[in-house]
Amino acid sequence: MSHRSSWLLSLPALALTALCSAQTPSQPQPQPGRTLVHAAHLVDVRSGRLLDDQTLVVSGDRIVAVGPASQVKPQPGDKTIDLGDATLLPGLIDVHTHLTDDTNFDPYHELTTTVAKSALIGARNAKVTLQAGITTVRNVGADGFADVDLRDAISEGLIEGPHMQVSGPALGITGGHMDNNLLPESFHSVGDGVADGIPAVQHMVRQNIKYGADLIKIGATGGVLSKGDDPQASQYTLEEMQAIVVDAHRLGRKVAAHAHGAQGILWASEAGVDSVEHGTYINDEDIKMMKTHGTYFVPTAYLIDWVRENGHLPAYSQQKMRDVSAVEKANAKHAIAEGVKVAMGTDAAVYPHGLNAHELEVYVRDFGMTPPDALRTATVNAADLMGWSDRVGSLEPGKWADVIAVSGDPLKDITVLQRTVFVMKSGTVYRNDLHRQ
Repeated sequence: MSHRSSWLLSLPALALTALCSAQTPSQPQPQPGRTLVHAAHLVDVRSGRLLDDQTLVVSGDRIVAVGPASQVKPQPGDKTIDLGDATLLPGLIDVHTHLTDDTNFDPYHELTTTVAKSALIGARNAKVTLQAGITTVRNVGADGFADVDLRDAISEGLIEGPHMQVSGPALGITGGHMDNNLLPESFHSVGDGVADGIPAVQHMVRQNIKYGADLIKIGATGGVLSKGDDPQASQYTLEEMQAIVVDAHRLGRKVAAHAHGAQGILWASEAGVDSVEHGTYINDEDIKMMKTHGTYFVPTAYLIDWVRENGHLPAYSQQKMRDVSAVEKANAKHAIAEGVKVAMGTDAAVYPHGLNAHELEVYVRDFGMTPPDALRTATVNAADLMGWSDRVGSLEPGKWADVIAVSGDPLKDITVLQRTVFVMKSGTVYRNDLHRQ
C-alpha cells in the first residue's frame, strides 16, 4: 500500500479522535504570563484624582485590570514590577511632532538632508521621544513619506519609538510655508506636498493616503521658519480647504491645519479641519468658529521660550519669530479661557526632541490651566483628537499598556513630567530607572 493510501485511510480515525476530543470537557488553559506594575500612586486623568497603592495588570500589549493592590490576586507566572513611591500615569501624547527633523535652522542643512538621512534622524528622535514618556505622537509633515517608513519600522519592532499617526508631506500652496523656497527658479524645486486648486488638492489628499498617511496636514497660512511668506497671510482658500477636508474625512482621515493668521484660522475651522496648530493671531471670531465646529487648538507654546534662549534662526525668520512671540501666549491664554478644546502639541524639532513635557509647564504657568487640566491635554484630549480614545489616553482595561511613572505628584507639580523614571509601551518596558522587579 502506498504512503498516500495509508494516509487517506487514517483520516477517519483522525476525525474520530478529533470528535472525541471535542466532546471531552475542556481543561482550563494556562493564561499568558501577566505583568503586575505596582506603585504608591496612580493618576486617574479623567477625574484628576490621585489614587494610592495601585496595581496595574498587563497581559500582552493590553491593560486587563487596574485597582487597589489588595484586590489583585497574584497568579502563577506573574511578573511584578514594584516602582515604590512613584506615581503611575498613562503615556503622554504629543499631537504635533516632526520626528524626521532635527534642531538645525541652517538653510544649507535643510537643502542637503536627504529622505534617507531624515529617516535615520527619525529613528534617533523616536527613541529619545519614547524615553521621555511620550508613547504616542502625530507626526505632521515629512518629505518623501519618511514618517510612514518610520512608523512601520517601529510597528515591526525594528527600532524603538512611540505609536505614530503620520501625515507624509504636508499640503501647501506654491511659494507657501510647505514649499521649498530656498533655491532660485532655475532649480525648479517644488515641495512634495504643493498643490494649487481644488482638483490638485483632492489628488494630493488621495495620493498621500495611497502612500500611507494616517492624517492630512495642510498650510492654511504662512509660517515662521519658511522663507518669503507671512504668518498672518492666509494661503489655501476656504474652497480649497473645504475640498481637502471633505475628501480626507470621507476617506477616514482627520485634518490638521498649520495656521498662524486670524483669517486662515477662521477659514480652516469653517472648512471643518480637526485641529488648528499654533494659532498665533487667534481672535474672538476664530474662537467662536472653533467652538461651533469642535475644532481642537494645539498651541505649540514652549518653543517660544526655547528659541528665545537658544535659537539661532536664519535672518529671514528672526523678525517673524519676534512678531509671533510677542502675541502668541496672550492670544492662546484668551482662547483657552473662552473654552476652546486643547490638545498638547509641541512642534518638537524646532527645539530638541525629548523636551516635550515642557509644553505642559507653559499651560499651567502662562495659560492659567490647573495641572489636571494640562495633563488631560496630553492624555484624554489628545487621544480624542487622534480618534484613538479606545487605545490610549488613560489607564483603563482594554487599552494599550502604555504606562509611565514619575517621582512626585503631577497634579500639584506639572514639571515632574519632565523627569520620567519608567516607560512601558504596549506591555514592553523601555525604561526603568528604579530597577525594582
